[in-house]
Amino acid sequence: MTTKTGLSRSPTVLTILAAVGFPISLYLIFVATPLDAELGFTQKIFYFHVPCAWITYLAFFVGSGSGVAYLLRRSRRWDHLAHASIEVGTVFTTLVLVTGPLWARPAWGAYWVWDARLTTTFVLWLIEIAYLLLREFVEEPEKAARFCAVLGLLGALDVPVIHFSVVLWRGLHPEAVVLSPRGFASGLPADFLVALVVSLATFTVLFGVMLSLRYRVLRATEQIDYLRRGAG
Repeated sequence: MTTKTGLSRSPTVLTILAAVGFPISLYLIFVATPLDAELGFTQKIFYFHVPCAWITYLAFFVGSGSGVAYLLRRSRRWDHLAHASIEVGTVFTTLVLVTGPLWARPAWGAYWVWDARLTTTFVLWLIEIAYLLLREFVEEPEKAARFCAVLGLLGALDVPVIHFSVVLWRGLHPEAVVLSPRGFASGLPADFLVALVVSLATFTVLFGVMLSLRYRVLRATEQIDYLRRGAG
């Protein structure tokens, strides 16, 4: 039952990088970067909203890929990785849905409109909630893993729909800034770009820390349950 992987090792290095990255990110966002001419201080939400959206994408790709690996190999390691990734990703998707309306209110005059990108992101959040509920209510671990692997794939299919929704359908949400058809973060001033890149890197490292810790908890929980059943 004791299988060691890279994720099962202590995430000390990632934790240190995250601890260093966040103060630097905050300095760049709130001190080094000037206020936006149109949105003013509200534009600072951009440096949190976009990284959270990126982690949402990343978490689903890791989760769905791990789910496929589980279906092919039936290894509990892959199922735990999928579970941990989707669970952590749900946190960041929730932050996307919180920071988005905070930005939308001064920009659009309303906290929420049924814009294509907002709607498809909300659908992804509902898929994540359904995924976590399946984990709780399906008693057989193997069956829950299979169901969730399929649901994770469904969520992964929604990710490109979210990203390209501003192109496929007309709406209030602006065109993608980071992964733009014209290039990475095209049109951003240099100081804005530096703050964004550092923030993206820091949030990615934070995701790695949270994913590693949650994976270890899931592995340890299964091992404890196995020992209890053996003792019983």
